[in-house]
Amino acid sequence: MKKWFPLIVVGVFAAWLITGLRPAREKNEFNSAEFGRLPVLLNGRVQPLDSVGMNTLLSMRGKRTVGQSERADANGLRAPKLNPTEWLMEVMMRPDEADKYKSFRVQHPDLQSMLGGAADGLEYFSFNEIAANKENLRKIEEQARPVLQAEREKKSDPQLRTPFQKDLIHLFESLYLYNRLKNSMMPEGTHDFAALLAEFQKITASASAAIEKNGANAEDLKRDGANQAELQKLSSMLKHFEWLADVAYPLMVPPLDPAKSRDDWVSVGASLTRSPQVHPAVNYYAAMGTALNHKRPADFNRAVAEYKQWLEGRGLTTEMSKGRREFAFNHYEPFYKTTVIYVAALIFGCLFWLNLSETIRKAGYYLLGLGLLLHTVGLVIRMALEGRPPVTNLYSSAIFVGWGIVILGMIFERVFRVGVGIVMAGTGGFVTQIIAHHLSLSGDTMEMLRAVLDTNIWLATHVVVITLGYSAMFAAGLVAAAYVLLGFFTPLLTGEIRKALNRIVYGIICFATLFSFVGTVLGGIWADQSWGRFWGWDPKENGALLIVIWCAVILHARWGGLIKERGLMALALFGNVVTAFSWFGVNMLGVGLHAYGFMDKAFSWLMIFNVSQAALIALAMVPEERWRSFRFGGKTAGAGGLATVNLKPGRA
Repeated sequence: MKKWFPLIVVGVFAAWLITGLRPAREKNEFNSAEFGRLPVLLNGRVQPLDSVGMNTLLSMRGKRTVGQSERADANGLRAPKLNPTEWLMEVMMRPDEADKYKSFRVQHPDLQSMLGGAADGLEYFSFNEIAANKENLRKIEEQARPVLQAEREKKSDPQLRTPFQKDLIHLFESLYLYNRLKNSMMPEGTHDFAALLAEFQKITASASAAIEKNGANAEDLKRDGANQAELQKLSSMLKHFEWLADVAYPLMVPPLDPAKSRDDWVSVGASLTRSPQVHPAVNYYAAMGTALNHKRPADFNRAVAEYKQWLEGRGLTTEMSKGRREFAFNHYEPFYKTTVIYVAALIFGCLFWLNLSETIRKAGYYLLGLGLLLHTVGLVIRMALEGRPPVTNLYSSAIFVGWGIVILGMIFERVFRVGVGIVMAGTGGFVTQIIAHHLSLSGDTMEMLRAVLDTNIWLATHVVVITLGYSAMFAAGLVAAAYVLLGFFTPLLTGEIRKALNRIVYGIICFATLFSFVGTVLGGIWADQSWGRFWGWDPKENGALLIVIWCAVILHARWGGLIKERGLMALALFGNVVTAFSWFGVNMLGVGLHAYGFMDKAFSWLMIFNVSQAALIALAMVPEERWRSFRFGGKTAGAGGLATVNLKPGRA
């Protein structure tokens, strides 16, 4: 049984991954999945409607699903949740229903109190709850606009917002985005858009015929009583469509001739105001909206299928394929699944330290391999979807840093089979995935690069190499943390284990020095091509230089005999602080050419991380006689301790 246990564990997780490949069953007769695969243009890239819904929900409420209640009823049952596509369908086509769902996250107690939800601790609100008191919307706007105006005029700094202002601005922007979505496909409050378009086409054709027949101009037609009512109605319709053109969020109408310009997408409102002929895509969307409002699933599904055929017939097969692939990627959630696997591997690594069972260690190691395989597949798919290198923004850098840490952990666990590599990789993989999840709350993680970051070969190699340097520095810090915690609190840090961890940290820092230095030089070459100078003392450039300098300090201190084992660990731990500043801190400054990743919400977490590293450094500096492992003379009591683990290179 012990022999097969690691394979059984991996088999269970692999089966879980395979079951996720099955297409989700529809909750009702409306084929929401096919609707979610339809392509639109947003944030400079073609993406499926499912991504629009998912990224909007994450931004507004921090979750991928939404329901009418966050609590169970008297029978202990919860209201069914809507996935991103289902929620988006309601918002775009049945906003009256969407207004009932708790789509808005409100965290500050004063803002909750203003909305009438503090008494029972509400954190999520529906639009109906917010707008129940008409004064609420006015108060939110009156308090948010002056803050935003002052920031636009440089009279105030967004980083200096109070917690109340941060939550207020988030709610204000969420309400604005929600309103844009409600008016992206059809005018809000319209229940039969197909009939409205038919009437629009009829009036437009009638007016055009009258002008062509009588040679009358607009003023003549206004004086004609027979046409005046129709013209007034046409004018009213055009005003509604102009409103749609002004506020629409995704561009949902593709070009009629993709051969001329595949990127010439427009909003529904813009399409209706630019041409008297209704675009076929608008008619298909109108049919979907009317069918959903009148609860006719067969008509809805037929409109979706016919629109897909029309897109393929127009040669938009690339966009259709992109929509299908990204939809599948969204619903499979590979990085969420890797997080679960890394946590399981971390648990097995910690259990190994408790009982030193080789079976447990192998189970953890094999799980890491499974997680790394899925992690790699997820990275490759993201690269294919974006058509970019693996690192293009802070989100993708977090994913890539975690990937690098896991690879390093597996390499060192294969060489030194003491569980440290498993714990290091599991912790690094898990933490970086959590960081990536929080970064995804800011919006689309696959949006097009800013012009200054438009890729070339130097950018692609620079970001990959320097991010591997980040991974190595964090990996060295994680091993150093394991050294300190094991040595100070347990008797497990034996002489052999100490030597192994010392070699691991030293080797990783050598690796980090090489990649950080080469990555910084490549960044200079890219900057010279993009900005006309190799080095400009930009905050991000200074941060990269600090990592290289700190690596050099560590190596020279070790080579010169200025530090021993505990000193090396303390310096490696401070390397975590330096790297975190270069990776995240400089982006929070909001200045310089690299301020594109500004994330003020991460500041408190960065400070907590720095404090934790300072605490570990303080433990590392405590005299040896106070370390529990050293009180045991660097040996574990009794046979069967860690001293018996084979530290020689060999099979994992």
